[in-house]
Amino acid sequence: QAQLVESGGGLVQAGGSRRLSCAASGGTFSSYAMAWFRQAPGKEREFVAAISWSGSSTTYADSVKGRFTISRDNAKKTVYLQMNSLKPEDTAVYYCAAGGGIVVLIASYTAWGQGTQVTVSS
Repeated sequence: QAQLVESGGGLVQAGGSRRLSCAASGGTFSSYAMAWFRQAPGKEREFVAAISWSGSSTTYADSVKGRFTISRDNAKKTVYLQMNSLKPEDTAVYYCAAGGGIVVLIASYTAWGQGTQVTVSS
């Protein structure tokens, strides 16, 4: 089983940028699709972005497309989420996940990080 630990969350002003990292241990990192989900207060956890095991394919939620970029470094067993042009509605706890299947579905992931808080002030 993979163990995932997110980092990089914090407070940022609207229009600013932030990069999240998710370090993995255990399992075979390069064999998993990786994803970021987020959950805002009072809302369900929602898909943000995913990247294939090879890094050759990415998928983004419409709400973040063009602003966020997911990437991975298999040698470092780390996945990143570069967040630009942040908006107050991006405020949420961000979770990384490892798994495979239909990338936008929570059920596709078998390992989850604890989450890191991102707060975007207006």
